[in-house]
Parts: sequence; structure tokens; C-alpha cells
Amino acid sequence: MLNVELYCFYFVPIFMVHGFVVVNIEKPLMKRNGMQKFSGTVPKLGITMLATCNTLPPSQLAQEVEGRGFDSLWLPEHSHIPSSRATPFPGAAPGREELPDVYWNLNDQLVALAMAAAVTEDLILGTAVTLVAQHDPIWLAKQLATLDFHSQGRLEVGVGFGWNREEYEAHGHNFSDRYTRTKDNIGIMRALWTQDEASFDGERESLEPSWSWPKPSRNIPLLLGGGSGPRLLSHLFEWGDGWMPIRSPKGSFVDDVLRVQRLAEEAGRDPASISITVMNAPQSIDELEELGELAVDRVVFTIWPQEPDAVLSELDRLAGIADSFLSRS
Repeated sequence: MLNVELYCFYFVPIFMVHGFVVVNIEKPLMKRNGMQKFSGTVPKLGITMLATCNTLPPSQLAQEVEGRGFDSLWLPEHSHIPSSRATPFPGAAPGREELPDVYWNLNDQLVALAMAAAVTEDLILGTAVTLVAQHDPIWLAKQLATLDFHSQGRLEVGVGFGWNREEYEAHGHNFSDRYTRTKDNIGIMRALWTQDEASFDGERESLEPSWSWPKPSRNIPLLLGGGSGPRLLSHLFEWGDGWMPIRSPKGSFVDDVLRVQRLAEEAGRDPASISITVMNAPQSIDELEELGELAVDRVVFTIWPQEPDAVLSELDRLAGIADSFLSRS
């Protein structure tokens, strides 16, 4: 299979972004006549879906996503939803406060991504997000390293702190400690990924000197999911490789990006070192171009889980939007 890779080096007022736009001449989407270079900043385009047991299996979903030329597939996770849940569903529209049942029908995130890895060649395998503090960090480090190693460096990990107190505390941890535990778990995982004899001493969690292989194929990018509040940004600037916001209204999102840049500099972090992956991508060409002007690295379209034929139809529709966007870039 022949791939043509166009190397893009972007220098813009907000962020400098390095990346590859992969154009596969055997695929209908993103095929440009004459293979001309894109002008300006062109975000990569991905897909996310709550991958449940009642829709396309992860392997087929991944093939359909890659076959239409999207660069990445992002899967969320919830271990379970306690039926006694009292935590409000964040972001629910008025009158729709009930949590949709798809949230307790989710496939295991990493098993699903392993299935996706086995049947694809270039597709980036993303988590959106992994609830790191709910996991045993040693096992999670092993699972992520194994997936990245055997997919030849195609894994990117979105990190979330979690919103569901009952789900979190069922794992035996205090919900109020999730920020500290996330930071410590990340420290343990990175030690296991990068050190031959790994050790870590955190605020609440530690790792005695230990051996663990495989190591990942590269430094697995960790993208911090959420908004732009001070607590989240302090973690982003300290240990994050990227920021994964859910798109807010246009004006607010522009302000958020500018604010992240300014605060990164104040914290001593080069804004160019922080990639941006925007979830819930707009389906307007003009809005996609505005995100390109902000030097966003990737935008991810959302598909609601439904009957397989409906998912395929939605993928086709989004592929058409993506092709129109790229043809104007």
C-alpha cells in the first residue's frame, strides 16, 4: 500500500505544530489532485464514538474510519455505572439529565483499541479519555506500553480525572484525591516506560525498584482532557504533552486557546510544546478553518453509537465534510 506523506511545519502566533498529514492514494478521502501541498495550518481529522456492544465492533469501526482517510479513532471509557449514582451528568441539556444507557454498555477501551490496532496500518489509536486514577498504574502502564509497542507507536492517551464519584469510589479511592492520584500514577507509568529499573516516589503513590517490559515504541503522548481551569492547567503545564478540550462556543474557545498560551508562558512552558486536539469538532467548513487559524493539531468528529448502517452513513457524511474542508485548504 503506497502512502504519500506531506511533512508540514507550521509557525503561527499561537502554537508551532509539527505533524504529518498522511494521504493514502488508495483511499477516497484526503486525496488531492496533483498531491499539492496544503497552505496554512491543516488539522488532522479523527473520529470518536462511544463504542458499545450494540453497534459496529471495534475492529470494523477502525477499518471503516481508516478506509475513509481519517487519521485517528478515539474511544472513551467507563468501567461501570453504579445504579445508585447521584453525581449529576455534566453538560446535560435541560430536561435530559438522565445518563444515556450507552455509558454502561461500553466495551473495554484498551481491548477495543487492541482490536483496532490488529486490523489497521496507520490509524492513530486514541483514548478519550482514560480515567488514570481509577486504574492500578503498574497494570495500566503494562497495557499501554504493550499496545503502543505492538502497534508500532500509534497510541495517544487522553487523560481524564473523572466526574462520576460513585464509579470512582467503587475502585477503592477517595474522589477528592483523584488529581493527586492521577499525577502520581502518571509518574509511575512514565518511570516504567522509560527506566530499565523503574522507581517513583510520589505524594501518595510510589513504586519500588522494578523491571517491566515491553517499553513503548516512543514516548506515549499524554493529552489532558477538560477545560481551561487553573487546576487542570497546572497539571497540563507540569506533565502533559497536549490539551484535549471539548469544543465550546467559538468566541470562548478562541479565548481559551489564547489563555492557555499566556499561562503556559507564565508557567515557564513553551506553548509550542503543547499540542491541541479538539473534541466534538464543528461540522461547518468555516469553523474548521478557524480552528486551523488557531494552529489546532487535530479535530475529532463525534458519532453517536447506533445501528451499524447508521454509523456507516454518518461516517460517509463526515468524510464528505472532511473532503470539502481539505479541498479548500
